[in-house]
Amino acid sequence: MAPTLKRKAVAEEEDEALDQPRKLPAIGASRPTRTLQPSRTTPNLAKAGPSLPKPLTKPRAPTLTRPARGTSAPPASRPPPPTRARTVSGRAVSAEDKRFTQLQTQLTSIESARAADAARLAQDMEAERAKVAELQENHAAMSKELAAARNQEMTQRRELVHASDEIEGLRKKHAREVQDLEMDMKQKDREIREVNEDLRLCRGDLDREREAVTSLKATLALQSTAHLTLTTQNQLLQAQVDAHGRMIADLTTKLEAAERLAEEKVREAREGEIVRRKLHNMVQELKGNIRVFCRVRPVLSTDSDEEANMVFPDKSEHKEIVLESSSESAMGQERKEVYNFGFDRVFEPAATQAEVFEEISQLAQSCTDGYNVCIFAYGQTGSGKSFTMEGGPVRSPLPVFLLVLMPTKTDETAGMIPRAVDQVFRETEELKSKGWEYTLEGQFLEIYNETINDLLGAHDFDKKKHEIKHDPKTGATRVTDINVVQLRSPSQVRQLLALAQKRRSVAATMVNERSSRSHSVFTLRIKGVNAPLGEQCEGSLNLVDLAGSERLNVSFANGADKERVKETQNINRSLSALGDVIAALGEKGAVGVDLPPSKLTEWELEDAGILQMFLNVSPLAAHLNESLTSLRFATKVNNTTIGTAKKQTKTS
Repeated sequence: MAPTLKRKAVAEEEDEALDQPRKLPAIGASRPTRTLQPSRTTPNLAKAGPSLPKPLTKPRAPTLTRPARGTSAPPASRPPPPTRARTVSGRAVSAEDKRFTQLQTQLTSIESARAADAARLAQDMEAERAKVAELQENHAAMSKELAAARNQEMTQRRELVHASDEIEGLRKKHAREVQDLEMDMKQKDREIREVNEDLRLCRGDLDREREAVTSLKATLALQSTAHLTLTTQNQLLQAQVDAHGRMIADLTTKLEAAERLAEEKVREAREGEIVRRKLHNMVQELKGNIRVFCRVRPVLSTDSDEEANMVFPDKSEHKEIVLESSSESAMGQERKEVYNFGFDRVFEPAATQAEVFEEISQLAQSCTDGYNVCIFAYGQTGSGKSFTMEGGPVRSPLPVFLLVLMPTKTDETAGMIPRAVDQVFRETEELKSKGWEYTLEGQFLEIYNETINDLLGAHDFDKKKHEIKHDPKTGATRVTDINVVQLRSPSQVRQLLALAQKRRSVAATMVNERSSRSHSVFTLRIKGVNAPLGEQCEGSLNLVDLAGSERLNVSFANGADKERVKETQNINRSLSALGDVIAALGEKGAVGVDLPPSKLTEWELEDAGILQMFLNVSPLAAHLNESLTSLRFATKVNNTTIGTAKKQTKTS
């Protein structure tokens, strides 16, 4: 019985706490009343009403007959607290105030409902004392629901506070809007004053324009009179124009006649160009398709050996060279020997690069006409082959970069390759006026130990394997995987020559500190098209700098390593094959010649039309034996006669 009374007392205390009226903060009591604007929290408050807890209902237990027991009376339900009246002076109650009153009414109804539930719960506890355990469980459930109701009440209070803050913010916003409107009114007043000032100025401008119109009307009257005068003058000028028109018609007729005459002259010039080309190439053919020039280099300041006894008896045509040598016989007597050689042209040591090139400059015209020309330098190491073909150091006072940018200003030491390229570019430029358009391509390779290397490759050392291919249909010879560069100016060729010189294989020998150990071949391919004549031509210019031709014992004596010995053997083998092939061409012609297994002859002579050989000779007595060997080889080549070179042309 004691635990039951204790639990009953605790329940009565909780019911009394629930029955106490809740205190709400007075909203708007200390602030002036203003018309409220709709708030974003109003929908939330409206939604909060239906979510209030419903009155709790429990299943009633069946009526049991029990002896009467003394029970305490349930607490009487208290009336809801009276609502506070709000006094609104001078304004009607706004929609927000009405909404706030409704919220207070809802809170009062919630509290009344809660009080009724508490009374009903007390009656159920008095009637059903037999089921104390079940009532305790129901009590726990009621406690949870009451806690939830309290949480909901706190949430509603927070929303009320938030609504109050929002009302205050709306009041401040309204005050700012009023201030902004006042500023806008002041701005509009200023604009009205400015518009009035503009209107006054416009009226003044209008008055001035009216005065100007009046003056223009007077001027127009004067201009009308002048117009009549000009009309009369125009009629007179028109008569003069008609007379000039008749004169222009006469001049046009004369111009057409002059143009027809000019076309005839152009046609005659083109026909004359064809005749000139035929005569030029006929002269070149009469000179021979194999020509041999001999050039003796001057004695250098670095030469320490004695100068050989060389005589040039032909002072008019410069075609002879005589070498004299003396030696002791087995009997101790002095023996003198005289060697006389004759070539197409002999250049003495004082001859300049320009004089040498003058003899072969006409071959550049043959290249543009569609002929294949091959110019190669032959001689021992140190005889001046590379100087003849590529040139020496720049001696001009101008900087090197200016010489590159000024291709027409050829340096006096420039070799046959840059001079020939300059000549070809000049010829192609001159032939443009006669209807020819040319495309120039260049390639630079070397033959080292019977291996072809591309001197214009992407890297310093060419790793590709190149093969020589001959097309029997077109008669053209090509090297596989070689870099062919489109040439647009002579300066570009000079840059390619400088690049190739860095990559060419050289080595030190007993004759020359920097000896070329490979054959270098620069090929300039020329393709021309003459649309008016419907003619095409393809020519090529091969400029070859051969490696040194001396014997192995002269180059390295007894101190040669295996690599240098192999180089010299391959050089001599290829040069020997060159002489044999030239001799065979002279005996059998171009048909039926079995080429020796040499890359040099396979490349150089397959496309050869006109062969030009430069024999370079050293002036030193120490090199006399090698000079005689070279002179005999050149004589063998000079005595060879091959067939007429063929012009490679196409007619569309």
